[in-house]
Parts: sequence; structure tokens; C-alpha cells
Amino acid sequence: MEIEYVMPDQIENRSFEILTEELKNMGVILSGDTAPVIKRCIHTSADFDYANTLKFSKDAVKILKELFRKKTLIITDTNMALAGINKKKLAKYGIEARCFMADEDVAEEAKERQITRASVSMEKAMRMSDQIIFVVGNAPTALITLNEAYRSGKYKPAFIIGVPVGFVNVEAAKELILESDIPYIVNRGRKGGSNIAAAICNAVLNME
Repeated sequence: MEIEYVMPDQIENRSFEILTEELKNMGVILSGDTAPVIKRCIHTSADFDYANTLKFSKDAVKILKELFRKKTLIITDTNMALAGINKKKLAKYGIEARCFMADEDVAEEAKERQITRASVSMEKAMRMSDQIIFVVGNAPTALITLNEAYRSGKYKPAFIIGVPVGFVNVEAAKELILESDIPYIVNRGRKGGSNIAAAICNAVLNME
């Protein structure tokens, strides 16, 4: 395989050209406002499965764009996801993004109650605002906690990006959100991660 010489400022564009061509060769033609989100996930991971497994509720991208315009608070389940979201775009929209996973009060409560910090983090967030975009890339227990609050009538998230990666309860937790009427972008199956969660945010933030 020969080295392809590409100018530094053209590497990303070239990457999208390659992945678009490979999708075409696979018989996959992406269109509509979900296409940039799916392509961004593929670009981030080099995993073409996202073309089939990334699921969107009705008008998901439109709803998420509007929530960004309304400066809706973003809560992530990892500092890695928080770090990966484009700060210039957040500043442009005036959006606050936070993660409580490293907070001492969260760690202490989680230890005392024998539950995950992700669950306590979600509970802490839900006490802050009734309009939150939850960005979950690591902890299925975050999705389970959000679902329990929703099913009990206590809280309905404004939006959930649910792409935790792993093996324990990951697939089942995602299915809970897929079965709800909460606006969502969820990757079905075991794949995902904080980088994918941030990539989804960035893809939509980049849409003018």
C-alpha cells in the first residue's frame, strides 16, 4: 500500500471522501440530516457498523439542533466525553457542559449507597434543571437511572445521546431508551464510547 501525500489542512476532508466512497462501494448511501452524524462516528472510529447501528428518534437531529440554540445544559457521564466536545462551538451557542463524575459528593454518595457514580451523577443533574441533554458514552447505569426516573414520571430528559460501550447491561440499557419516547440518538449493540458521544455532539454543533 502506497503512502498518500495530503496537505495537513486537507486530511479530514480526504478522510470523509474515502469513507463516503467506501460506503458507496458497500451499497450504503446516506442522506438527510442524520448522514453527517453517522459519518462523523465512522470517521472517529473507522468502524462502518455505525451506518447500520446508529438509531435516531423522529426528528432527532432537528430537535437536538434546536436544544443547542436554546442553550440547553449538557451533562456527560465522563470527563473524556466532556473534553471531546468542541468548546468553540459551545461558546458560540452559549452552552454550558458539565460532568459530575469526579465530584467528591458524588463519590461519597455512590459508596454509601453502593451504586455507581454515574447513577448519582445523573440524579444530581436531574435536580439542577428540567431541560438537559444527557451525553452518555461509558456508563449503562446512567441510562438505566434516567429511564427509571422517566418511567416513574419524575423526570423526562430533553434529549439522550446514549452510546455506552462494553458488555455488562450495555445493550439492555440502550434498548430501554430506544423503547421510550425520549428524543434520542442511540447506538444499538455493544459499541460506542466517550469519543463517539462527543463526535455526535460535534457533528450536530457543526450544522449551521
